[in-house]
Amino acid sequence: MSESRRLKTGVAGMDELLEGGVPEEFFVAVTGEPGCGKTIFSIHFINQGIIEGDKCIYVTTEESRESIIRQASQFNMKFVEGMNDGKLIVIDALMGREDKWSLQNLDLEALVSKIIEAKKELGYGRARVVIDSLSAFWLDKPAMARRYSYFMKKVLSKWNFTILAVSQYAITTAESFGWGIEHVADGIIRFRRLLRGGELKRFVIVEKMRQTNHSRYLHEIDIKPGVGMVVLRRVEMRAEDYKLPPEVVRKILEAKKKTEEAF
Repeated sequence: MSESRRLKTGVAGMDELLEGGVPEEFFVAVTGEPGCGKTIFSIHFINQGIIEGDKCIYVTTEESRESIIRQASQFNMKFVEGMNDGKLIVIDALMGREDKWSLQNLDLEALVSKIIEAKKELGYGRARVVIDSLSAFWLDKPAMARRYSYFMKKVLSKWNFTILAVSQYAITTAESFGWGIEHVADGIIRFRRLLRGGELKRFVIVEKMRQTNHSRYLHEIDIKPGVGMVVLRRVEMRAEDYKLPPEVVRKILEAKKKTEEAF
């Protein structure tokens, strides 16, 4: 199980949960609710790639390129230098600009072509890709999520990318989230946030990682100014502590089914 080559995440304490890191050339879903740390985790992953000399591509669909660069700089990560040194390309799929590394529309085939174009620009070498978020591509057609995820994985796997695909958490059940990507992904890293005693707490759990004897436990994380994300400790928590009540789950699933049947 430990023979796979692995990419460090750059998050203190995270690689220990993954038997050393994310297996190379894996397609990993990073999922969770808004504000639980998905983007910051993704920024760490890319920054670690820059440090190790990897070819890095960050696709942003919900923030501008400048916003991602500013977030990185808050944690002393030098994305601008990485771009200037030919180690990083940030593809902006939000602002609709006309520059070379922007997408005018959320079109999946156009995105795949742009990622391959970026890899050719960066040149030969181990490559990391973050798509933040992939679920933006199926916001108006959620029933297509699994097909889109499969297409993305099938095409990009030929280029030997290691991919983090950020996906929004569907607040249905603790077992069922995302709208299809989890069936396609080689791994699932799930973030959560909860209010405890009036304080916002964040957590992470590795729910799936093929070829890896990964941790099966929930861990508390923190996001520290100037540092970024760190894994603090294993926590004891029952599923009932973070699941929605059954009646609420039923109503959400019914609404979701009606939405999908409309497409």
